Amino acid sequence: MLLSEKTKHLEFEVQGVERFDFAAGQFVSVREPKADGKFVTRAYSIASGPRGNNVFELCLNRVEEGFMSNYLCDREVGELIHFHGPHGHFILGPEPRDTLFIATGTGVAPFRSMAEWLYTHAGRNGSRNTRLVYGTRWPEDVYYMEQFDRMAAEHPNFHYEVTLSRPPEGWQRGKGYVQEQVRRIVNGRTDMEAYICGLNDMVSSVRTLFKDEMGWDKKQINFERYD
Repeated sequence: MLLSEKTKHLEFEVQGVERFDFAAGQFVSVREPKADGKFVTRAYSIASGPRGNNVFELCLNRVEEGFMSNYLCDREVGELIHFHGPHGHFILGPEPRDTLFIATGTGVAPFRSMAEWLYTHAGRNGSRNTRLVYGTRWPEDVYYMEQFDRMAAEHPNFHYEVTLSRPPEGWQRGKGYVQEQVRRIVNGRTDMEAYICGLNDMVSSVRTLFKDEMGWDKKQINFERYD
């Protein structure tokens, strides 16, 4: 499924098992050979919540002169790929305190997984308030907006905010970078936890914001970089 001109949402069925178990936020490593026979391995966050079946989904950007994401985006229905996993510790903590998800680009993938897991079962989110802040440049690069809007409408303790750094005329939602939205949302609170996913510049900037400006303990700040 196309999410934008350069971004695809892909679904995979794991052969030979009835269930592919993973924790929301984990990733798989895909391993495939290039034309010269050398194998390339790349990690991708799972973009779907655990559903008790043998299916998982990925959100992939085509990369100029890249190999693996372009290779996967070019596969036809029914073709095989090879992967191992799940891997990773970018998962929700056991304490259900108010949570801030911060993402840019395809960094939204693990948060789609976490949000699906939390809000498809009434007993999982408890008293936790979850807020997803998603930043990108243009409206066409906002992924899964309808799904997150619907989730926010159905669950009063899930909140979804989109912010554009280059908003077009008439844009009615957030404007600016995710850092600006984080300052407004946190507003002095130190009793929350944050999960950050995206490119290194954004991740590093938001981590510094939490630690140096807001005084959060590093144990409250979870992150995963894509570069």
